[in-house]
Amino acid sequence: MRTIILTFIAFMLVASPAFAHFGMVIPDNNVATQESRSTNLALSFSHPFDGIGMPLEKPKQFYALVNDEKIDLLPELTETTIMDAPAWKTNYRFKRPGVYQFIMEPKPYWEPEEDCFIVHYTKAYVAAFGSEDGWDTPARLPMEIVPLSRPYGLYVGSSFTGQVLKDGKPVPSTIVEYEFYNKDGYKRPTEYHVTMVVKTDKNGVFTVTCPKAGWWGFAALTTADYTMVVPDAGEKPVELGAVTWIKVDDFKK
Repeated sequence: MRTIILTFIAFMLVASPAFAHFGMVIPDNNVATQESRSTNLALSFSHPFDGIGMPLEKPKQFYALVNDEKIDLLPELTETTIMDAPAWKTNYRFKRPGVYQFIMEPKPYWEPEEDCFIVHYTKAYVAAFGSEDGWDTPARLPMEIVPLSRPYGLYVGSSFTGQVLKDGKPVPSTIVEYEFYNKDGYKRPTEYHVTMVVKTDKNGVFTVTCPKAGWWGFAALTTADYTMVVPDAGEKPVELGAVTWIKVDDFKK
């Protein structure tokens, strides 16, 4: 009987859907105006639907990219706690129009349960003062999702289309996991409703419709062509993730 129970537990662990890790860069809002010229930015590493945080070391890089200018924001980060885990925050004041890509490159995260390192190149967009230029400009990251739909000014029910690039080239037939930042504690109908999955087409393109107002994260995953060393355990693979966060809004009267 004990053998049967252990076998069943092992089967359930293998058969259950995996809950994804997401790098997170979440602004207060994704539009800056003359009346609201600054935004608070929260950086974390988590399971966003279930609200489970993991420790995030101070990133390797954190910067804003706008009009081909790179603005280093790493020195501005201060420690905070998000989802009961160490995280980072800062405030940014917009001085001129543009579409700002806020980009985090984390230090590699060792995940023993998956026997690999995780590196998620993570970004979010903020449009400042009515700007419309640059939202589809690649950030030239090793792995990224480039929007083919404007990543702001979206209503609930809008579809978001993105293209996954690795070293600037489309990545066909790759998994894109996406998840809702569930700050209000909505219940999941099944485990499959936590991390949803879509695949890119032959051009590295995917489309997802967002049914709920709030922040949605998309993580395109692949294996790096290099390994990293764990002391006393040898070389281990590296999961590269291209993560993009977008916000969708309800209609208002």
